[in-house]
Amino acid sequence: MGDKSFNFYKAVSQELDLEKLRRKFLLALLELQNVERGSIWVKAGKGYTCVEAAGGQSEQIIGLTLAPGRPSIVAWVIENGKMTIAEPGKDSRHFKEAEERIDVKSRLILCFPLLLRTGEVYGAVEIIETSAGGNRLNLDEGFLESLQQLIDIGSIALGNSLVYSDQVKENIKLRQTLEAFRGEPIIGKSQALQSTLKRAKDYAATDFPVLITGESGTGKELIAKEIHRLSARANMPFLAQNCSCIPDTLLESELFGYQKGAFTGAFKSKVGLFEAADGGTVFLDEIGDMPAQLQARILRVVQESEIRPLGETRAKKVDVRIISATNRDLPAEIAAGRFREDLFYRLNVLPLQVPALRERPEDIPPLLEHFLTREAMRPGAERKQISKEALDFLVEYSWPGNVRELENSIKHILVITRNRCITCTDLGCHFPGAAAKPVGTRSPERAAKEVNEDIPAHKQRAGDAAPNEEAPGAPFFEGYTWEQLEHDYVAYLLEKNKWHITRAAKEAGVNRSTFDSRMKKLNITK
Repeated sequence: MGDKSFNFYKAVSQELDLEKLRRKFLLALLELQNVERGSIWVKAGKGYTCVEAAGGQSEQIIGLTLAPGRPSIVAWVIENGKMTIAEPGKDSRHFKEAEERIDVKSRLILCFPLLLRTGEVYGAVEIIETSAGGNRLNLDEGFLESLQQLIDIGSIALGNSLVYSDQVKENIKLRQTLEAFRGEPIIGKSQALQSTLKRAKDYAATDFPVLITGESGTGKELIAKEIHRLSARANMPFLAQNCSCIPDTLLESELFGYQKGAFTGAFKSKVGLFEAADGGTVFLDEIGDMPAQLQARILRVVQESEIRPLGETRAKKVDVRIISATNRDLPAEIAAGRFREDLFYRLNVLPLQVPALRERPEDIPPLLEHFLTREAMRPGAERKQISKEALDFLVEYSWPGNVRELENSIKHILVITRNRCITCTDLGCHFPGAAAKPVGTRSPERAAKEVNEDIPAHKQRAGDAAPNEEAPGAPFFEGYTWEQLEHDYVAYLLEKNKWHITRAAKEAGVNRSTFDSRMKKLNITK
């Protein structure tokens, strides 16, 4: 698969025209599987449209749209995000009407999802066997895994081109999703982060190894991708491997590949990451957890730019840049005998420290805004805001899990919060200390200032000034009319009780009908 893999990378990495890229992408996949028929489908509204097809009478398929709710292999793959193998005629998912006007029918269908970096599926590609025997498709598990990796890489090029296509412009929701596919942006204007990004930009101009250090969840892989994006290798593959999440022997085969028959179960040869990324960048995450026996092999890659797949007697030259990352103290690991000192010095040519989130609290508000906006793009989601008190709590929180913890916390809070505005009460389900934080702990001056800022301009009396922060005895309600104070109190109770009017009325000490009439008089609606 080696030569064909190289041809595949070449085909999808050097083409910018959308239609030509789709064609090259599909034909390259068909060549890898030695078949003639295939198709590419993308989301179009609530259905799925064929945007490219190859094989006899393919013009009958291009432009065909599968209506939502109709069973099809394409719909199943896109909705489930999984590869599948289907036998037409026996598989209930097969949309047989699509082939009614085609003379040669499909015998076996291999369908892969097209994924964004966010994990969302935006389309699918079908590779179709039409021979009478139905045995030309290579269905070996190792081969299919390698093929999925190639398809993921091709999805990057295809997704970037789709952003600028007329088809995507007709579908704003899909365009916004594909924009996110370019890569999760690095958010923040703090001096600590900007200094890190400046150094990353300088490192991108070289080909030396980079060692990124920092706590878990700080975004080390994002920094690695940024270095790759700014480098001369930007149009070549960026392949990442976590060195701590798979067994030692499997990690070795993932990185270096193996030849057919190298060990029991090696029925087909497999290309390793170093060979697949030739010309590009390999990102080794959690390098500090790499087994000792593999460290010597990585050292040879760095020193000699060569690899030797398992079962192979000859070494192969590779041209890759290695960027590694760890949250461990490698000098301490060296002292404990768990990490090779010579490898450390080879990898640490260009060191880069990523600051923890607690060291750049000014970046928390824009990060929150980004995550809220991104989650609001999901189907059926609504855009939510964060109250000032909740924002203050989140900014002051220490975030031991850094940006990853912030992102996951927001997802959790959005799921359980019914109100449009996230309050400290809502945060309490995730951060016990938030709900217990009394509003009265703020100074009267700060409370008065914040309350006045929350009043819409048209509700403030003409000529009213903001509360005087220099007057230490000024009550928080100074500058309010009675109606304004009642309006904000009722709104507060509704928000606190998640718009359950009966509970809000009970807390106010009045019956529901009285509370409801005050809501109508104050023009308060959800």
